[in-house]
Amino acid sequence: MKQGFYIAASVAALGVSMPVQAQEAGAVEAPSEIVVTAQKRVEALQDVPISITVVNGDALREQGAGSLVDYSGYVPGMTVISSQPGTSVISLRGIAPVGSAQAVGIYLDDAPVGSSSLYARSATYSLDLMPYDIAGLEILRGPQGTLYGASSIGGLLKYRTVAPSTTDFSVKAGGELFTVDEAGNPGWAAQVMVNAPIVQDRLGITGSFSWRKTPGYVSSVNNPALTDANDVEQRGGRVSLLWNATEDFTVRLGGIWQTIDANATNTVVSTAAGVPLGDGWSYNAFLPEPFRKSIDYYSAVLDYDLGFATLTSVSTYSETSTVSVQDSTLIFGIAFPALTDGAVPAGLAPFSVALDLQKFTQEIRLASPDSDRFEWLLGAFYTEEDSENHQLVRTFDFSGAPNALDPGAVVSLPSTFKEMAVFANATAYFGEMFALSGGLRYAKNKQTFRQLSSGPFIGDANFTGASEEDVFIYSVSPQFHISKDAMFYARVANGYRPGGPNVVFPGVPPQVKADTLVNYEIGFKGNLGRTLAVEVAGFYMDWTDIQVIQPFGGVTGQANGPSAVSKGVEGTATWRPAPGLSLVASAAYTDAKLTADAPEIAGADGARLPSVPKFTGSLQADYSFAVGGNASGKIGLGVRHASKLASLPSSSPNNLWSDSYTAVDASAAVTFDDHWTVRLYARNLTNERASTQRSYTLNAFGQRAYQSNIPLQPRTIGVALDMAF
Repeated sequence: MKQGFYIAASVAALGVSMPVQAQEAGAVEAPSEIVVTAQKRVEALQDVPISITVVNGDALREQGAGSLVDYSGYVPGMTVISSQPGTSVISLRGIAPVGSAQAVGIYLDDAPVGSSSLYARSATYSLDLMPYDIAGLEILRGPQGTLYGASSIGGLLKYRTVAPSTTDFSVKAGGELFTVDEAGNPGWAAQVMVNAPIVQDRLGITGSFSWRKTPGYVSSVNNPALTDANDVEQRGGRVSLLWNATEDFTVRLGGIWQTIDANATNTVVSTAAGVPLGDGWSYNAFLPEPFRKSIDYYSAVLDYDLGFATLTSVSTYSETSTVSVQDSTLIFGIAFPALTDGAVPAGLAPFSVALDLQKFTQEIRLASPDSDRFEWLLGAFYTEEDSENHQLVRTFDFSGAPNALDPGAVVSLPSTFKEMAVFANATAYFGEMFALSGGLRYAKNKQTFRQLSSGPFIGDANFTGASEEDVFIYSVSPQFHISKDAMFYARVANGYRPGGPNVVFPGVPPQVKADTLVNYEIGFKGNLGRTLAVEVAGFYMDWTDIQVIQPFGGVTGQANGPSAVSKGVEGTATWRPAPGLSLVASAAYTDAKLTADAPEIAGADGARLPSVPKFTGSLQADYSFAVGGNASGKIGLGVRHASKLASLPSSSPNNLWSDSYTAVDASAAVTFDDHWTVRLYARNLTNERASTQRSYTLNAFGQRAYQSNIPLQPRTIGVALDMAF
């Protein structure tokens, strides 16, 4: 219950993520207690009746991870489809964002990031932090609406950053070089983090800076200047200040800044019939396709111990900007007036998207002290968003001069989102064997939206709309502790994605309502003896009124479409058969299908949902050992597998399947005097060639222009030097 040793079987989700502990010769090491903040209080993972994977921040760095897609293959039930850092579509338990809003919530410490609006493209542009200053990640599967609110119907990804120390001065720094097969140049990364107590035991500050350059390996067959064009540069900094004002009152202030710059995506192209272009690492753009995403995030967390409870205030403000240019020449260029048969472009057509989001959040909660009888939490939440979505299609001839159609389309989609919510959560303990947890949340949101458009490709329009909705969320979870180290649990919980206003046009509903999901789950987590830990869960998720985008007689609008069910099983087992040796197996089987015909998305009853592999799994072996009197070593080997997934509902005539694949990763490190570490790592060691997503790109006449393929990143090998004092 609230005592004893607990382990997250899935904490080894990334290779050598377990610390080496002092032990007697020949003794099998006892794993550390793993704590999480999933229920907005610090708890042992074993006490939380939710399927959770914890990823250690040190493990991310040791694996050379630079983005979400680099470690998602070792998290059961998690799929990330990414054409470059900053453009990631995330799904958990088969719940992917079929519409335009995200289905997996993202939190940075204690507050949500990203938009809840239908018009800010949050489903595509997820927060993708570099891992250097991350203490860990918590991946919560299943709806988390009672404590985390909107858009967490599939689950939650929670970044936890490194907290300042008010007692110890420390410096960490490192650099690395790496190569990517097919890339013409090496990549590099550098980072530094400093923690300094300003007033001993009272005031401390930590700051960090990271810079990473990943080389490109995809080239255009239509422009020789676009060679190895998909290089990516990531820069990020963070400052956090901790003030222990009194024994009962603390203040933590923080700021995070990150920028991602890329010159193209890693997407490679085949003909509509599936014949690869060039050497298979080629695409077909005539024009550069720059991408830039930046986030400025500021937070203030105040904790006041009142004795009978702790009062916490969390305030955040963030500004996110995304600018993306895509060459749509082969989409719109064939529609230009020209002496052609319409099969080849008659001019150039760059398509740009500019997104801006300003978001303020405020949460206040009151939480009881830890207890083995009754724990409770009460809170209120408010958020306000202002977002801009500007889209522009230019039209030029091949000399670069604007033609008679320019600009082909000009669209502006400003929107606002405001939400107020109150929530409560409680756990009652009935002796040492049984506990019952439950939560409630009431939320009310108000939204406004406007569409301004012009140009020959889209026509003139000036629509405005507004919406309001009330949502009630609940969760219930009984727990049966068969020992201090093992627990069976059940969980029933629902969640929602906010709806919103729609375009004003005959036949279009004025408002799309929230889609909702109910999750039924049973699970087990615990230790089977001293060396084996197991976490397993079975789930059934009923998803209704799914938000989709569909045409309405000449315009595109939002709608509530089909229903679906996602059911399956997921689990992780960790075995430590010998000192320093850890073996981890993780797997997830997910059967996510429509449960009714859905003509608006060309779906049929029983069709597989898009972006969801039926099976994912991984195996890992990590070994830590002494090297002489003042050095220690680590070696790790991992294998990850994913089955194929659909780009659209599997019944759609335009659906394409990805490839199933198996990739091998490896790492090794030697640490000298606890200060200097030399690391080697390899991702996709066998250079497996696979498309993680394959889809048709349609031209302006709705015809298949070509196939777009997001490849598994080629073999990447790196060497790094780290120092810590």
